[in-house]
Amino acid sequence: MTDLAAPDTHGRLIEPTTLEIQRHLPGPIERIWAYLTDSALRARWLAAGPMELELGAPFELVWHNDQLTDPPGARPPDLAADCRMQSRIVALDPPRLLTFTWGEDGEVTFRLESTGTRVLLTLIHRRLPDRPTMLMVAAGWHTHLDILVARATGAATEPFWDGFLRRKAEYERLLPG
Repeated sequence: MTDLAAPDTHGRLIEPTTLEIQRHLPGPIERIWAYLTDSALRARWLAAGPMELELGAPFELVWHNDQLTDPPGARPPDLAADCRMQSRIVALDPPRLLTFTWGEDGEVTFRLESTGTRVLLTLIHRRLPDRPTMLMVAAGWHTHLDILVARATGAATEPFWDGFLRRKAEYERLLPG
């Protein structure tokens, strides 16, 4: 991974149930905003799904994790390759802020800040209900953001599931029990 992944690529708990992860990406800020909001671009690193950029607008995220990298790696038998989640936009300030619901109780915020020719992306995932969920979410976001960095820089990616499993083991050691 290039130095664009800095600062520290690992997420950290900023509150007991809130994870924060940051990445530096090549700008301009509007380009990175498109990776968050345009379904075709978002599908290349996270999940597809049209998103109407209006406060309160519902949308669906559709994951196809086996299609994010080639090869995808060995998917654990207890995890689905594809899944869907209903969300709703709860805060919006293009191209700097996007917050949406995550399932029934959670919430995800993306903040973008121009830093010269780069963009600092800060992801905050709130209301993680328990440690197993926290570990899955931390490993998932970390792996998906690594793929975003690769897509934005033209770098190679490691197989999705290999990276996810490695990151999950790291977070088991890093995050408090």
